[in-house]
Amino acid sequence: MTAADTRVAALPDVPFSEALAVWTKVGLFSFGGAAGQIAMLHTIVVDEKKWLDEKRFLHALSYCTLLPGPEAQQLATYIGWLMHGLRGGLVAGLFFVVPGALVVLGLSMLYVTARGVPLVDGIFFGIKAAVLVIVVQAVIKMGKRVGHTVALYAVMAAAFLAIFLFKVPYPVIVVLAALAGALLVSMPAATEPLAPARPGRLAVTLRTVAVWSAIWWAPVLLAALLLGPRHLLTEIGVFFSQLAMLTFGGAYALLVWLAQAAVEQKGWLTAAEMVDGLGLAETTPGPTILVTQFVGFLAGWRMPEPFTPMVAAVLGAAMTTWVTFAPSFLWIFAGAPYMEDLRANSRLAGALQGITAAVVGVILYLAVWFALHVFFGRVDSIAFGPVSLPRIDIAALDWKAAALAIIAFVAAFRFKVGVVPLVGLMATLGVAVKFGLG
Repeated sequence: MTAADTRVAALPDVPFSEALAVWTKVGLFSFGGAAGQIAMLHTIVVDEKKWLDEKRFLHALSYCTLLPGPEAQQLATYIGWLMHGLRGGLVAGLFFVVPGALVVLGLSMLYVTARGVPLVDGIFFGIKAAVLVIVVQAVIKMGKRVGHTVALYAVMAAAFLAIFLFKVPYPVIVVLAALAGALLVSMPAATEPLAPARPGRLAVTLRTVAVWSAIWWAPVLLAALLLGPRHLLTEIGVFFSQLAMLTFGGAYALLVWLAQAAVEQKGWLTAAEMVDGLGLAETTPGPTILVTQFVGFLAGWRMPEPFTPMVAAVLGAAMTTWVTFAPSFLWIFAGAPYMEDLRANSRLAGALQGITAAVVGVILYLAVWFALHVFFGRVDSIAFGPVSLPRIDIAALDWKAAALAIIAFVAAFRFKVGVVPLVGLMATLGVAVKFGLG
């Protein structure tokens, strides 16, 4: 039995060439973050092509929200798998990522080679204000997805305070939130019966797990053998593999862990550069989680031995992208036949709601963290026992950055300017400021 043998029946017989054209279109024009990308998939797959009906699409989407990683890319992979088995899932998932990854790679090269040029500096100065607004919008959107119960609000507040005051690591927050959700959140029992297990499904699953685990870890092991277990490329592979297993809540939640580890602990990039990377990922096709590629690129650029900086940067970006997205194929190809079982588990559903609530609190912290670094540049901390609070110098306030942020908030919330136009507007205003015209 192959992955194709486990496809859901009663789907239309779509030529693979037609599906290939659709996934190419999706890969080139999937702007707008996860929400916009899911909406685009719905328009094409349900409204235009009628490959899936509404219920089947939402069923697939609910599967993907159970998983760590980029849910929009996983949804495309899952739909491709439903339509054409293994090759369909591979094409859909790869085409969703590769165009954006190539664009981010090109922009990363421009970023490290053209900084100091007023035009480039101005663009990224303005983008920071747009990114701050985008993160605040993410808090609001995700907040609406959390059930309105006292328990979930408590998890949300506890997550924010845990990371803001006590610097609790993000993975610990995720685990504790899952436990709290499973114990405290009351979920309705499943209304749909479980599908009967197919003969030989376990053997297929074990084989799939083995193959995709080998694909996932092969470049990391190769780097460890050729360059050593302590080399940057090996460290990048291990670190972003860990991220891939805990990125519930999407790219914005992941950025908190990146801020803690890549910025504050490892020194791979600065807080301002992290904001720039998110701006790049937001304005290119593909998942916002491609910001991780930018981080890997800058890490390689700064610690290139034994390569040249550009070669090391490209290798760092490639390693990061590989271990960020390879697990998504594992989750889909190995887990899809069992997803009905997962949806029927009310404890698991409660755990996931707990994670979602915690992620909202974590992203709220991210908004505060970004704002402090955008407005004040350098942010220190002051400790009172186990409590750590940010310390800023009011005299260091960058009033130009604050003014751009106000404009960005008005444009987004008063005039409903979309993400891509907002970034373009703020980049233009940033250039104007740098050339003394603002």
